[in-house]
Amino acid sequence: MKRILPRPALAQLAHGAAMLCLAMAGAVHGAADAANAADAAQVWVTTGDQKQLMAHGSDVAFDKSTASARPAGANIDIVEARRYQAIVGFGAALTDASAMLIQDKLSPAQRAALLRELFGRQGEGLGLSFTRLTIGASDFSTVDYSFDDVPAGQSDPQLAHFSIAPNRADVLPVVKAARAVNPALAVMASPWSAPAWMKTTGSLVKGHLKPDAYGPFAQYLLRYVQAYKAEGVPIFALTLQNEPNFEPDNYPGMRVDPDERAAFIGTYLGPALEGSGVKIFDWDHNWDHPEMPLQTLADPKAARYIDAVAWHCYGGKPDVQSRVHDADPGKDVYLTECSGGDWAPGWAKQLQFFTGTLLIDGTRNWARGVLFWNLALDENKGPHLGGCGTCRGVVTIDSRSGQVTRNPEWYALAHVSRFVRPGAQRIASNDVDGVKNVVFRNADDGSRVLVLANPGPAARNLRVRDGARSFRASVPADAVATYVWAGAPGSPGAPHSP
Repeated sequence: MKRILPRPALAQLAHGAAMLCLAMAGAVHGAADAANAADAAQVWVTTGDQKQLMAHGSDVAFDKSTASARPAGANIDIVEARRYQAIVGFGAALTDASAMLIQDKLSPAQRAALLRELFGRQGEGLGLSFTRLTIGASDFSTVDYSFDDVPAGQSDPQLAHFSIAPNRADVLPVVKAARAVNPALAVMASPWSAPAWMKTTGSLVKGHLKPDAYGPFAQYLLRYVQAYKAEGVPIFALTLQNEPNFEPDNYPGMRVDPDERAAFIGTYLGPALEGSGVKIFDWDHNWDHPEMPLQTLADPKAARYIDAVAWHCYGGKPDVQSRVHDADPGKDVYLTECSGGDWAPGWAKQLQFFTGTLLIDGTRNWARGVLFWNLALDENKGPHLGGCGTCRGVVTIDSRSGQVTRNPEWYALAHVSRFVRPGAQRIASNDVDGVKNVVFRNADDGSRVLVLANPGPAARNLRVRDGARSFRASVPADAVATYVWAGAPGSPGAPHSP
């Protein structure tokens, strides 16, 4: 497969110029205030040819004289009073591979700079506020392990050997450092397998959870939550199994069918976590089998403890998130994994996929959070033991020099996470043929954030109307753009129910 080439020198210069503009502009939190003073929207653009990379353009003034009449052509009408889900955040998984690269392959100065860039909001910071940990090994680990490994043929139902020691060298230091940059960072976690002695295969690879291991596995997950909390890392949410409908043959995995998940959550995991504040997400798998989380939710005992349904992107389409949410509106929606890689066609197409399909379509279909897969991988798409050998991280860290390359995922996240703060609500906007859009309202100051994705071969000019004001938004061909402006005074709105 064709490997993505390094960005050309012109793109590097464009990125540097964009970063300089951002640094001079100061904190993004103040962007809406600046726009309000000028009665204008601020704009950032990234083009598929990489000639503009988070380029901060000139402010776009509101045209009040035409706002009351709908202009001809394509338009986006924003209805602030129609509000939907509140946002938890955007980010990527801090896998063992990502943590090892950040902790072991970067100097202290390089590490501190990268974590500020990824999790901070000042200057060029992405402001990532959501991440995912693996409970034990995944395919992006250097060894297969759980937190309670015993010799073959033995078991440990009292969890006497439980320890999170395997995370102390890399994962814990990095997640703590990330939380030092962003103390509000929401951390979820997923196991790829129960300990081998709990499974029908006696191995971390393949198999089901033994019926007599339901209780010990629930306590294992509780111990994990307690151990991380003791380290100053509260766990926001758990899934009981990553991709429970898939048994990989060369890295840890475990099949957990809907009836098994219902029994485990309803009788064991739900009661074990009750009162802990930790949310339980079901499914954590692809869009192509919505009947499976619906089957688990149909069990009233399990449904009592399930807070949300989590989705991956590797099959199906994001509109099933709305189908399942509409069937059970009391359950939240999260998009918890999607990886880019060499299989995808080109930088521009991947920018459109991550922005348009995951961040725009994902949130328009009720996602409260969107997570990409590996936060960082090296120049060889690793380290990893099995599974995907062509996956790409949000950033690539050269394991020899520590040089950081920002990938399409970085720019997609930047166009949303830098401006949409936790607690923001998605607000109503109409569809426009050929250009995807989503609008958010930040809770702290009422500022608006409009994200646009134009995959077409020609630039698109749109009239954006927000109450009594409107402005012209221009999105270059094959590009994404973010517009930020202050909210109109005296427009409190109200949450909108489905």
